[in-house]
Amino acid sequence: MTTNKKKANGVEDEPIFDPSVLRELDFEHKSRATYNPNISPQNPGEMLKLRPLYKSDYDKDYMNLLSQLTKVGNVSREEFEARFDDLKGCGDTYYVVVIEDQSLNQVIGTGTLVKERKFLRQCASRGRIEDIVVNNAYRGKQLGKLLLDVLTILCQKIDCYKLSLECLDGMVKFYKQFGFDKEDGQNYMVQRFHD
Repeated sequence: MTTNKKKANGVEDEPIFDPSVLRELDFEHKSRATYNPNISPQNPGEMLKLRPLYKSDYDKDYMNLLSQLTKVGNVSREEFEARFDDLKGCGDTYYVVVIEDQSLNQVIGTGTLVKERKFLRQCASRGRIEDIVVNNAYRGKQLGKLLLDVLTILCQKIDCYKLSLECLDGMVKFYKQFGFDKEDGQNYMVQRFHD
């Protein structure tokens, strides 16, 4: 496995996971969605690049993008880098994928796959999709669909026995095209400790 280090603002930078994992996905045969016009992980659109999150993405509006999804707070560079290092240090657990508009040097889409290891099912793993968001200015270009498709295929590649996500009622139809369904007798429940 290569480290894929690069320099960004004079500081060593590296991806949260090895980019070769994305290059090795069998998108052509495993994609569950249709795209019109045709886009793919290798060609998400003009001047767009799909890749893992880098620590330098703090300077590419990553946190601002997440604020279009939910409350983020005022996360400093130091807090971002510490959390990035924590997630990266969990190895084979956090797969944060971004889409960058290279003409603007800005992250305009993101989604996360979390691999949860279990004792169940002969010590199997399950996947959870989190934090799918596309910048308002780029919606309608199939990028959310592409992110979800990539994360779903990635989940199979890293050998998870199931994949789940939470969504608003209005998004159920969208997620069904990727094979997600509500299971009888299963309920999502939450207990919040902070707003």
